[in-house]
Amino acid sequence: MKKVMLIAAVAVMGISANAQEFRFGPKAGYSFSTLKYKDTETSMNTDPMHTFYVGGLAEYKINDKFGIQGEVLYSPLGGKSKYEAEEEDGEFSGLKTKTTLGTLLVPVSAKYFITEGFSVSAGASFGVIFSAKAKTVFDGGLNIPGLELEGDKEVDVKDAYNKLNIAPFIGVEYALENGLFFDARYNLGISNLAKNSGDGKVTNSFAQIGVGFKFGGN
Repeated sequence: MKKVMLIAAVAVMGISANAQEFRFGPKAGYSFSTLKYKDTETSMNTDPMHTFYVGGLAEYKINDKFGIQGEVLYSPLGGKSKYEAEEEDGEFSGLKTKTTLGTLLVPVSAKYFITEGFSVSAGASFGVIFSAKAKTVFDGGLNIPGLELEGDKEVDVKDAYNKLNIAPFIGVEYALENGLFFDARYNLGISNLAKNSGDGKVTNSFAQIGVGFKFGGN
């Protein structure tokens, strides 16, 4: 009987220890996103788009030094571009376009814990673009042949973009004992988002700074 109780106690302790290695919770934060247009002759980055992300995560700590983490996040990514020209009267006028890609992100990463609360990570974000819109703001009397300008316009451009956006990333995280944590990462877009682009390529890279809370653990 004592042996059975001892085995049961060891099993319960093992289950409890394993449970303490698993954490989950919400996270949200700020995103700094750009689009890069590149062909055989030129390369251009858009101005950054300041936006947000929100979602949740699950972390499993394999041992004191290594862990894995998966997340599901929503973020409107993209970039801004501007065309400006000087008119005959010396004044400037132009076009501003903001491209917004509504993206569901699934980041997966491996983590190395330098200390109990501080870790570095590397992985990849697998993004699914389910909406794409381009908003154009016209300012002044700019006249571009073949382009009709009628004030602010928002156009659905989903058919011009591929759905999958893969972006490898590196990041850092600092976690407090109460479960609150802060993290930052940079995602380098490698997928060509433009359909029928020929020799051209459009990629989306973005930085993220966020805060969250992890339930479970010690």
